[in-house]
Amino acid sequence: MNRIVLCLCCLMMLSSCSPIGAAAGAGAALGIGAAREGGLSASASDLKIKALISDKWFRYDLETFAKLNLTVNQGRVLVTGVVQNPDDRVEAIKLAWQVDGVNQVINEIRVAESEGLPGYVRDQWITTRLRTVMTFDRDIQSINYSIDTVAGTIYLMGVAQDQAELNKVIETARTIPNVQQVVSYVKMAGEQITAAPRPDQNMTGAVENPTAPPRYESDYYAPSAAAGAPQPLAVEREEIQW
Repeated sequence: MNRIVLCLCCLMMLSSCSPIGAAAGAGAALGIGAAREGGLSASASDLKIKALISDKWFRYDLETFAKLNLTVNQGRVLVTGVVQNPDDRVEAIKLAWQVDGVNQVINEIRVAESEGLPGYVRDQWITTRLRTVMTFDRDIQSINYSIDTVAGTIYLMGVAQDQAELNKVIETARTIPNVQQVVSYVKMAGEQITAAPRPDQNMTGAVENPTAPPRYESDYYAPSAAAGAPQPLAVEREEIQW
């Protein structure tokens, strides 16, 4: 029982710095599963994966990984946040891959100095602003989306009804003040997810495999108030390393 309590506490801290944020994340995960694919069993599986990864991070180094955010959708794991040590970035991803049920791990961890409280307040305001607008828009099923903002970059994950809905979400996000870019890992309803091959867990250190295929292609969008469908940016991004 103590282990379960610790795991849940860790999940709340790593999901968000507030219980409200953690509850919203769990609610969104359940909403996605219930409303779309996999039903509640898939949502329960995602919550279990999130709890198990959080537990591994907790036992490894809670202080280091407390600045990371974890989103799980149908076995896809998105990790965002900031660490100061590149080795911690690698370890966080390695630990995520050790959990059964993980199909993909999307590494969006930045190695940089923390922006502190001002940066946190700004990012939370951006997330709240976008969530509020989406909630009151009848053309958007907001519960199907997870939103995470790090250093002015909005990361979207979840399930879109169609491309028109996703375009609207992205365009809304791009017009929010202080947003630097929008990164979408949203899939279309009914789209199949191809599980990435699991890396060798016996490997140590960061070993880059330049021939390995991308885990999952993301779309980057610059801030803009221009009309029409948002256009992806040509962004060079680092793939997952081992």
